[in-house]
Order: sequence, then structure tokens, then C-alpha cells
Amino acid sequence: MVVPQTITQKVEGKVFHDPVHGQIALHPLLVKIIDTPEFQRLRNIKQLGGVPFVYPSGCHTRFEHSIGVAHLAGELAYNLRSRQEELNITEEEILCVQIAGLCHDLGHGPFSHLFDNMFIQKAKDSQDNSGNSWKHEDASVRLFDHLLTKNGLEAELKEHGLKEKDLTFIKEMINPEKNQDKWPFKGRGEEKSFLYEIVANKLNGIDVDKFDYLDRDCHHLGLKNTFDYRRFFLLARVCEAEGRKHICMREKDTGNLYDMFYSRYSLHRRVYQHKVTKNVEMMITDAFRSADPVLKLSEAIQEENIEDYIKLTDEVFGKILQSTDENMVEARAILQNVHKRNLYKFVGEAKDIPDEEKQRLITKLKEILLPPGSLEFHTFKFDYGKGDADPLDKMYFYRKDNPETGFLIPSEERSTLLPEHFCEKRFRVYWKNTENNDEAEEKLKKAKERFFTWFHPDTVGAQTEDGNNEGQN
Repeated sequence: MVVPQTITQKVEGKVFHDPVHGQIALHPLLVKIIDTPEFQRLRNIKQLGGVPFVYPSGCHTRFEHSIGVAHLAGELAYNLRSRQEELNITEEEILCVQIAGLCHDLGHGPFSHLFDNMFIQKAKDSQDNSGNSWKHEDASVRLFDHLLTKNGLEAELKEHGLKEKDLTFIKEMINPEKNQDKWPFKGRGEEKSFLYEIVANKLNGIDVDKFDYLDRDCHHLGLKNTFDYRRFFLLARVCEAEGRKHICMREKDTGNLYDMFYSRYSLHRRVYQHKVTKNVEMMITDAFRSADPVLKLSEAIQEENIEDYIKLTDEVFGKILQSTDENMVEARAILQNVHKRNLYKFVGEAKDIPDEEKQRLITKLKEILLPPGSLEFHTFKFDYGKGDADPLDKMYFYRKDNPETGFLIPSEERSTLLPEHFCEKRFRVYWKNTENNDEAEEKLKKAKERFFTWFHPDTVGAQTEDGNNEGQN
């Protein structure tokens, strides 16, 4: 594919060598942002949380991912402009899109999603629920503002032609409104609606953030990604659809987009939601919670503590391990067990069941696994990104003979080889016990048998250590 010359190649910037995208030339303003302490902290935040404890090579960081997203955001914006001059995409808008891509993950905490999806959620659930609505996107916007002020970059933005409205535009792309039935944005009018679909697409989830992490994660994990974002760039164009301008794809290319969502599903099944990955993340979360009264991790998300939040990276793990504080004995012991691969005991996994059924199962398991409160239920789902909905329900397409008009492809006209359901909810049970003795092993064996019997009451025969019926494949 021939990629048009981009804004990053028109100005004197800096070239980064990226293992996924090759040589990346970035605008000098982006380089200024990268060279701030607020952005540099991303070097010390792993992209995949606890995954490196299962896939040792998956230890890349938010730093390189953010640079990759900035690059792809600029490439897509410039591709659209080169093909459709009537869109009137300005160089300032391309620069804004790149900055949004660069800064969209500034707000991630230690071990990325482990911090906001597990630690903060549990910490606030046990307190006053005030943090339940906190998202890393909110922190990204806050840190972006702080980064500009602290490093005196407002003047730099003005030198490159960016105004206050452009700053609003950047922040709206970092953390866009989900409900866009009525036009919610102030940075750009509805005639530029397609620009909000480049970095974080709330309409259908097809955006350059996903393009980068799919390629990058697969590259570092040694897995195959069947989706080709370069083909998307080649065929994408902006069309009018239902009163707005959307980024649309050729109608013949539904297969490539389904490949993207399947790659996402496959990574969740094999990597992100791997039972050992979640076990490790559960233990790190428990260590963080135990150390929280000393390290004040949960308080750092408060707006007035932004300087404390900037200091939070994956280095918290080592800080706990190396601490001699008597108040962090428990947290230190948990992380030592992680290093020794002495993890919580895995009891079983099954399709999700109603809450009342779970409570009955918990009661049955607690009869075996004492003390009470030592069980952890982890509920999760495998899907294509939109729950049980077909991910292409809200993707607009165009025909070769009518490239100006976008339309939705009816479900009956899509492939008949698609799954019947696009979402499966499951749950796992872990026993928070790291003892390795005969008594613990005997209890675990009985608990696994109880779990297996609960979901396979008609199965006769002894179970193996993995909870499978002996003699079955």
C-alpha cells in the first residue's frame, strides 16, 4: 500500500524505530510531549498487566503503544484527506488527532487495567463507593491538562496554530461521550464527526487504538493477528450516513473486520483472561489493597493528588517487595508468592449462572474450603467487543458504484458462517490459599469434585486433578 506523505514527514521531527510499524516520524510538538515526566512514566507501566507472568515476552509498555497509536492516527487522517479533499481536514486537525492518540493512555495506573478494573474497584467498594465511576480516560484528560501547564507547552501549541477549541477537541477524542444521539462535542461541529472515530470510536469500536494493540500484543506474544489494518487504511473513506459523516468501509471487506474482532476475542480467551493471568492479577490486587493504608494508592486518583498519581507506576510492585515496613508484611508475602509461582488454588471454571446459584455454590464450597471469605469469584466474558451484538451492527459501508453514501449491511446479508452468539459469560473460583501440604491438597481435591459435580451431576467416575472426568478427552 502506498501511504501518502503525512504531516509528520513535512516538518522537522524525530524518527522512532518501532518493531511493529517500522520507522515512525513524529511532529516536533509530539516529541515535546513525549519528553515530559508525565509521558515518560508510561515507560514503567506494562501494557498487559499480569500477562508477562504467563507469557514472558509480553512485557511491552504503554509508552510504545501510545507512540504507535499517534502514528496510526496521523496516517489514517492523512489518508482520508488525500483521497477526499472536500472533507477540508486541516493540518491542525491532523495534529490534534495525533496528540489525542499519543495521550489517550496517560491516565493508566500500575499494571494498566489491573489498577482501574480490579484494585480501584475493590478499594472503593470496601470504602464509600466514591471511586466506582473513575476511569483511566478521566485521568488521561486530567494528566494532559497538567502536562501542558507544568511543562509550559501551551505556548508551543499556539506556535503550531492550535487554539483553545483545538485543546477541547483533543480532550474530547481522548475521552469521548458514549451517547452521541445528539451532538455532544464542542471541539468540532457535526460536519467533522468522522474525526471522532479515529482514536476512540464509541460507535463500533473500530479505531487505531485497537489496530495498534492487536498488532503489538500479537507481535510480542508470538501470536498471529489475522487482521490487516493497512487494508482498512487503503479502503476507508468518509460517507454520509443517517445525517452524519462516518468512516466507512467497502461492503466486500466485512471479513477483514470480523477478523479484527475475532483476534480481539482470541487474545482475551488465550491471554488477557487466561486463568493464571487472572490469578496473578488477583494476587497483585490483594497486595496493593494490603499496602494501601501505607502507600495511599487509592487516594492518588483524587484530583488534588495528581502529583502523587504521576509517581504511581509498576515500580509499586518492587517497592512493596523491598519494603521493611511491618505494616506491609502481608503485601510483601503475597508478592513473594507470585515470584515463587506459589499462586492461589484454582477450583474450577464454568458458564456463568444466576447470583442465587452462585451463593448456593459458595456455601457448598465453604463447607470444604475454610476459613470463610477465602474464596474469590472472578466473572468475565468473551465477546467481539459489543456484548452479544454483532460488532458490525453499527459499521457503515459503501459500494464501489456509490462511494459517497454509507449504509448498514442487514444481518441476513452477512456471512452465514458467523457465530450464533457473540458473547459468552463465564466465571472461575479461586481459593486464596498458598499452603502446599497434604491437608490443603485434600481440601482442594474435594472442592474440585464438588464443583465438577455441581455442573455435571449426571457424570459418574472419579475426577483428575484438573477436574476432568477420567477417561474423557
